[in-house]
Amino acid sequence: MQYSRLGNTGLIVSRLSFGAMTFGDGTGALGYIWKTGQAEASNMVSRALASGINFFDTANSYCAGQSEIMLGKALGTRRKDVVVATKVGFRADDGLLHGGLSYANVVSSAEDSLRRLSTDHIDLLYIHRYDPWTPFEETARALENLIQRGMVRYVGYCNLHAWQAAKIVGIQQRMGHSPFVAAQMYYSLIGRDIEHEIVAFNQDAGIGLIPWSPLAGGFLTGRYTRQDPAGGKGRNSEFEFLPNDRERLYDLVDQMRSIGAKRNATVAQVALAWLLAKPYVTSVLFGASKTTQFDDNIGALNVALTAEEVAALDAATAPAQQYPAWFQERTRDGITARALGQ
Repeated sequence: MQYSRLGNTGLIVSRLSFGAMTFGDGTGALGYIWKTGQAEASNMVSRALASGINFFDTANSYCAGQSEIMLGKALGTRRKDVVVATKVGFRADDGLLHGGLSYANVVSSAEDSLRRLSTDHIDLLYIHRYDPWTPFEETARALENLIQRGMVRYVGYCNLHAWQAAKIVGIQQRMGHSPFVAAQMYYSLIGRDIEHEIVAFNQDAGIGLIPWSPLAGGFLTGRYTRQDPAGGKGRNSEFEFLPNDRERLYDLVDQMRSIGAKRNATVAQVALAWLLAKPYVTSVLFGASKTTQFDDNIGALNVALTAEEVAALDAATAPAQQYPAWFQERTRDGITARALGQ
């Protein structure tokens, strides 16, 4: 296993982290995800621990809290040896007051998560999404309350614009609150939007990046092809959440399959290896609903892409530059750059 510091902290986490989003037995729009029972969940957590993974992820909203309960049971006495992350912001139930990032809901949600996880502290608590009805100052105050009470040790964010995260960090600095140390954001070979602003902001602020859905909801496993667009009735045949260009995706997967063939690696392993090659990625979050998927994903640690292969995949999926990035690049002071050897 490879390890890294979590942001600008002394906390050491594995470069692969295991997500418990599939744990539970649920229905509704995400019922196709919540399909892993306790026995299978415990087996995968045990395999994760044996492989050296010490970073586990869940959320209060995953299968109405079942994921947290099952992860707590699966970790058992090994809880003290790992970093557990969970989240607040999405609903765990339909109660009007049980959603969002108000002081009341952040604090009560964290208290509920502690009980479900059967632990006395949460190592890393993320705000899961933007709440347009709650001032950032209120959310920051709630997070600091949890830290001061010893219930939470570190805080982070998910799914925010760079300006939103930066504004909260500014509030944390002004108020002397504990700052964000981690950002869990969607990032994959076919979802590189965060390279426009988030990556640079995180690096400047000392915030670690943990990509979620590194396989783009299963598209980067090679399961979905021109011959079988439904992927053998894969989950995206029922509910396609992530935006993608299918024709571009098929061409990319062919390229990844060719790279993998040189080292007996799967398409999924190539996708994960590409992320692991990025110096600003702290830990790649992956999930699995069965042991075979887990074993395939963990195998990415044995796939070291060459600089040329990384560059080729970069070029194949490069996002178009946005303003003002292209303006700043085109108007760079050449004289100063040359003088500094840049």
